Amino acid sequence: MNLPLLSIIVFAPLVAALVLVFVPSSARSTTRIVAVASAIVSLIGSLIVAVGFQPGGGYQFREKYPIIESIGINLELGVDGWGVSLLLLTSIIMFAGSFATWTLKERDKEFYILLLALVCGVYGVFVSLDLFVFFLFYEIAVLPMYLLIGVWGSTKKVAEAGPFRFLFRILDIGGKEYAAMKLTLMLLAGSAFILAGILAMYDAAGLRSFSIEALEAASYPRGMQMWAFPALWLGFGTLAGVFPFHTWSPDGHASAPTAVSMLHAGVLMKLGAFGVMRVGMVMLPEGAQAWAVVVGIVAVINVVWGAMAAMRQTDLKYIIAYSSVSHMGVVMLGAATLTIEGWNGAIYQMFAHGLMTALFFALVGLIYERAHDREIGNMGGFAKAMPAIAVFFTIAGLSSLGMPGLAGFVAELMVFLGAWKGPMAWWALAGIFGAWVTAVYVLRASRAIFWGQGPPERYTDLSDPKGPEWVALVVLTACLILFGLVPGLILVDIDQTTTQYLQLALDAARSGGAR
Repeated sequence: MNLPLLSIIVFAPLVAALVLVFVPSSARSTTRIVAVASAIVSLIGSLIVAVGFQPGGGYQFREKYPIIESIGINLELGVDGWGVSLLLLTSIIMFAGSFATWTLKERDKEFYILLLALVCGVYGVFVSLDLFVFFLFYEIAVLPMYLLIGVWGSTKKVAEAGPFRFLFRILDIGGKEYAAMKLTLMLLAGSAFILAGILAMYDAAGLRSFSIEALEAASYPRGMQMWAFPALWLGFGTLAGVFPFHTWSPDGHASAPTAVSMLHAGVLMKLGAFGVMRVGMVMLPEGAQAWAVVVGIVAVINVVWGAMAAMRQTDLKYIIAYSSVSHMGVVMLGAATLTIEGWNGAIYQMFAHGLMTALFFALVGLIYERAHDREIGNMGGFAKAMPAIAVFFTIAGLSSLGMPGLAGFVAELMVFLGAWKGPMAWWALAGIFGAWVTAVYVLRASRAIFWGQGPPERYTDLSDPKGPEWVALVVLTACLILFGLVPGLILVDIDQTTTQYLQLALDAARSGGAR
């Protein structure tokens, strides 16, 4: 009898969250053990899926459980090459994040319950073969962020700007509460666009089914695709940090506790990019081709503007936050090329950036715990007191700027090759310029924090990681190096799925939407 591996991966965090409901708040060690155990279960399951996945075999490890059959809603699970890589990414980051918050002291039981529920939603998005269930998991992944940031976030004042600032001033909402509310409202607004696009596809297909495979094979009128695709792009793109709907992201990153920042930038933003590609571009190919130039130009703005904004920051967390906006622009740039190289690079960039930014935020958390400061202008010479953290930070920075031998280089190279072949070759030049700016702010921040004179006398508690804190840093760094030196470990699976999806999409677009 075959184990329902995908169900185990998806629901292990939810089962752990339910177990924690009955664990006394005073049993703090038990709380952590349960959370780590669920992370290990999902990680082992993801590794089994990754090893057992057969490239070119379509959806695998399939499961199906009826929910509301009369309107075609089922809990249908299956994984393709894209899903394999993102399942593995989520499992690695959740495992690392469980140790990164080991020293949490405030209401840790409730924190882990919400974090585990969020991760259940993330897993569900990557393996759902029913579009309605896909949307439900998407919402499950997004909604816990409000409490995770609003309750456990940093009280440091955030950049209170954006479309809701006047409302929040009237309500006297500021700091972490501002960041949490802004994030929630903007992402819920994006969800409304997503739901409109999904219901439009369901209605136009006329199949009384939300099966992704059935909807993928259906034909949609060009007029419907011309408005449904941008609705999906804007809806999912809000979570992916698409300009100018990215403004929730830096404040959310800056206010979130360490593990939430790791999952926020490392995985949650990938849900948006995955939705744009998997639902928008694959299922609505005519709309994707018609809007590709717009998507690409906006992606270029993301890359360059995000990098320039990061270069202007003095708060360490804001530097990494705006860097994430820039790197997600690289993902969307690869998607907009509609080339095999670009799409492979986009998926691999999700994977590589997820590892890199999770490592960055784990390091920022350790630095802040010891220095109680995030202003890089106040720092200097930290490498003398924390040499290991300096090494890990340097490796993350080198991956961020695209150093050969690390995972970030592989991803960006493929995206830039795809951009050169895409609708506008100058996209590649703009992307390369963004990588150059990234090198400037990453190296400058590294020099300011770790090298030179110091550390200043007021920093008396500086030290390298202790005990469980090593786990997240070692695991994430090892993965950055491993998948930088041997990208074929997951790139073969990604490439087979990309080739299949892109060919189907281009054939459908050429034939006027008929599959």
